[in-house]
Amino acid sequence: MKRVIVGFGLGAGLLWGAPASAQNPPQGAPDAPHDHEHMHDMADMEHGATTDGGWHLMQDGAVYLLFNHQGGARGGDELRAPNWWMGMATRGAGRGTLTLSGMFSLDPATVGRRGYRELFQVGEAYEGAPNVDRQHPHDVWMQLAAAWRTPIGTSSGLTVAGAVAGEPALGPVAFMHRASAAAIPFAPLGHHTFDSTHVAFGVATVGLDRGPIAVEASAFNGREPDAQRWDFDFGRMDSFSGRLWVRPSPSVELQVSSGRLIEPEQLHHGNVVRSTASVSLTRGPQARMLAVSAGFGMNAAEEVTRRAAFLEATRFAGRTVLSARAEVVEVESMLLVLGRLPDHEDEARKDAVGAFTLGAQRDVATWKGMTAAVGVNGTLYRVPEILKATHGSHPASFQVFLQVRPPVGAMGRMWNMRMAGPPMAPGPHAGHVH
Repeated sequence: MKRVIVGFGLGAGLLWGAPASAQNPPQGAPDAPHDHEHMHDMADMEHGATTDGGWHLMQDGAVYLLFNHQGGARGGDELRAPNWWMGMATRGAGRGTLTLSGMFSLDPATVGRRGYRELFQVGEAYEGAPNVDRQHPHDVWMQLAAAWRTPIGTSSGLTVAGAVAGEPALGPVAFMHRASAAAIPFAPLGHHTFDSTHVAFGVATVGLDRGPIAVEASAFNGREPDAQRWDFDFGRMDSFSGRLWVRPSPSVELQVSSGRLIEPEQLHHGNVVRSTASVSLTRGPQARMLAVSAGFGMNAAEEVTRRAAFLEATRFAGRTVLSARAEVVEVESMLLVLGRLPDHEDEARKDAVGAFTLGAQRDVATWKGMTAAVGVNGTLYRVPEILKATHGSHPASFQVFLQVRPPVGAMGRMWNMRMAGPPMAPGPHAGHVH
């Protein structure tokens, strides 16, 4: 018998047992007796068994119709439609659990090859020039991965994962999958410090977990994708990373990670050592869930080290979701001033940009299990002196959007997942989370 479980996930493996959403109904739903059946099913799969021997299927995604206003002299107005869809299939395989996952986006068509406007954002290239004050689109192929976890004794496990496209063991959960940023569809300014490797073309990961601790190591292709977003950008898997996860309680998760990326940028020659640390809290029932994340990271290149930090939080209140994000990012100052690569002596200049974002969205309609929500975001910036002439002293940005998501089943949305591990479980008092 095939069981269909609808949810959200970036994960392609199972560490630490049942996913958080195995214990939770859809947003706003009351506690359901059959949730315990799903929780036991996922716990069985974690130990290498399924209740019916069939595939457990999951899906989720998001499509936005978004009006974007970026203020200041470098800003502008636009209408864009960021989107992604994820599918996952899990079943017992031998003594372990096999998980296949795929994630896809039509951003190259609906957002454009340069991406959407975002003040002070830099990263990757477009037609041989830096992509400045814009967030690049995602590739069509965001994840094609497989993972297998087998128990070792009663409290440990081994996970082996590989991906044609996927994420290595580096950084916190990617921004689009964090429950703490549920009402903020835009990438953070620190994206290229924390989670730009969440789409890497060629990844191999091995992980060991025991109780509240998990250790992962990856070999991967650390080069950023090019501007041809419809193909695969394969390269040598000569970058390496390691990550430690610690779960001191069922609702709190910490990670520290570091990786050596070989020639990650097309226009900046040289290697980068990326290091991050983060903590996440997820607690409370879905209708009143609180999710908080904080992180610090740095990219150490040969001539300069740039740092970034963020704090974000989301409060679920029935059909309403409220989010906030605060960031401080050391940016490539002269690149932003000139809009092109600076001379060598100016490349190492860095200045701190601050950004504070508030977001809110509310479910307004459902149809055949799909949910439509309307939302708004607003961002204010702290601008360093060198960038005031080009970006303004007090620029402000906002977005108004319609969001559509596919049906979600009894297990709820599976926030906070990653390629070789599950989402964070709720606290013991929560009963149900997201």
